[in-house]
Amino acid sequence: MRLQNKVALITGAGDGIGRGIAIRFAAEGAKVGVLDINEKKCHETADLIREKGGQAMPLVVDVCQPDQVQWAVETLVNKFGPINVAVNNAAVMPAGKVHETSLEDFERAVAVNLRGAFLVDREVIPIMLQQRSGSIIHMSSITGILGLPGIAIYSATKGALAALTRAMSTDYAAEGIRVNSVSPGTIDSPMLHNFVAAQRDQERIRRAFDEMHPVGRVGTIDEVANVFVFLASDEASFVTGANYTVDGGLSVKGEQPQD
Repeated sequence: MRLQNKVALITGAGDGIGRGIAIRFAAEGAKVGVLDINEKKCHETADLIREKGGQAMPLVVDVCQPDQVQWAVETLVNKFGPINVAVNNAAVMPAGKVHETSLEDFERAVAVNLRGAFLVDREVIPIMLQQRSGSIIHMSSITGILGLPGIAIYSATKGALAALTRAMSTDYAAEGIRVNSVSPGTIDSPMLHNFVAAQRDQERIRRAFDEMHPVGRVGTIDEVANVFVFLASDEASFVTGANYTVDGGLSVKGEQPQD
């Protein structure tokens, strides 16, 4: 198993891509800390892992709160040992152009998507420095590269995570800590379903997401999880500062759906 004996912390692991990554990590031998603000979903993910014979610990946490993040890291270490892998996946996606976005929605997106990653990284890095090894993976997005209509603030936070990845990779490479990011295209996940449900012409919008990818469809959660397993594993020992686009060729095509 590719992640045998590794301890992994995954935020936003209650559903969607985060849940898929958590389940795959456990299947590959990792002991998984399942972090999510939703208590029910957090426990559901941990239960799914245990039902398959894996090891998981549910940790109900708001990643925006420093004391809660610190508690989660300490609790996970006490349970499973030092953390080897941290996946910053927790995110919210407010819809709207800039002039349509409330200050509250802006601040919430920055708090969850960017501040949350910073708080987790700040807690796990000292542990990884002691080990002189570790893998941190930020969930960025193709929106942070191309931008997509109607989600300006989400796009901005995801672009910031890719930039944070590059800066951190140079800061910690000599200490054996690898920092990478993954930028999915449109993925068949609850976040996509919720976005489409909020649109006027749902059928057209959903079809447009398929058609804008050169492969002719949106991606799957498993296809994203595959890349996270690689980056978390020792197979990626010479990979740091990279941003992996898992987008069906969208970033090469460079086209976007229109309102």
